[in-house]
This record gives sequence, structure tokens and C-alpha cells, in this order.
Amino acid sequence: MQKNRFERRNFSSHQLMVRKWFADGGDSKFRFNYDLDDESIVLDLGGYRGQWASDLYSRYRCNIFIFEPVGYFVEQIRARFKKNNQIEIFPYGIGGKTRSEKIHISGDGSSIFGTSKTVEDIKIVDVKEWINKKKIGKIDLAKINIEGGEYELLERLIETNMIGVIKNIQVQFHNISHSSCYQMEQIQKELRKTHVPTYQYKFVWENWRIKI
Repeated sequence: MQKNRFERRNFSSHQLMVRKWFADGGDSKFRFNYDLDDESIVLDLGGYRGQWASDLYSRYRCNIFIFEPVGYFVEQIRARFKKNNQIEIFPYGIGGKTRSEKIHISGDGSSIFGTSKTVEDIKIVDVKEWINKKKIGKIDLAKINIEGGEYELLERLIETNMIGVIKNIQVQFHNISHSSCYQMEQIQKELRKTHVPTYQYKFVWENWRIKI
């Protein structure tokens, strides 16, 4: 099926931004460059197979909470870190409210907004509820790659003022609808009240560090 003008334009601009990301050093330069140590608390939202968590842990020996709702990936992560008591796995997603959802399975692109015919029932937990239950007063880094769920998650954190608990927010926004760009810009506007961007590659990766 031929892409419409909106899809072609956004696909092209995204590819250019992806190329710039890698040309500028991408993952190796930005995604692991944080002031962390063995007492730091990190949230990995969208753990997939656990590679990012593994790479981060090898650098800092930090405490990592991994959230992954897809059962198959949960088992892979558990097997990978079964002897590491600094990494804890939560078999659900984190979002704006607690509920049941259906996720469309498509590798690292699995999403509740997807179109894959392979579907799994999952649980989403309210981020405020989870933070309160764990009694966490500071999160050094939250990596967010949840295929469209980032909008409700960040809106909830901002709405509840819990955004101020997180020192660094590493997020990948996803262009899932005609309103995605507007939603992203509104969230960025709110984030500027508490955080400053340290790098930004539109719909690729960006990081927001809390104001001192």
C-alpha cells in the first residue's frame, strides 16, 4: 500500500534524524553518559531483552528496575540477570493508570498501539502508585522506550509533580498519530519548568536533566 503524504514526509524526516544520531555518536556517546554509581537507582521502562540494562550495569554497577510486560521477554531478562540482586524485573508496563491492556507483539516494537495479529494480555501499573509503594524519593535515571506509552506516562508524572523525583529522563518519543508531535511539544514545554534538555534528536532519543 502506498504511503500517504503525511507518512512519507514523516518517514523521511525521521530517517534523516536517525542518520544524524548515529553520525554524532548515538548510543555510545549519549545513552550511557551519566553520573551514576552503585547507589544510583535507574528505571528501565521497556526492557525488551535487557541489553541496555546490561550495558549500563557493566559501567556503573547501579540498581536497575526493569519493566517489561511481554512474557517471553520477561523470561529472557530473568534468565539473564538471575544471579544479579541489583537488577529487579517487573512483569508489567508502567503508565498513567492501572489497568489491563492488549499488546501487539512485534519484537522491540511491541506496542498497545501496534497492528500485529499476535496479541498478549498485559498489565499496566500507575507510575505514581508504583513510586509511592516502593517509597522511592529519588530516581537518578529513567530510560523510557515504551512505543507510544511515553505520552500518558510523562503526562502523569507532570500532573502529579513526581517528575521532580527523576534526575535524568532519557526518552524516545514515537510518532504514532497525527497528534504525536503536538503531544510531544506540550510535554517538552512542561518539562522545561523542571528540567533542561542535554541532547535532543526528534523522535529518536532525548534526555532531560533536572534543574539544579
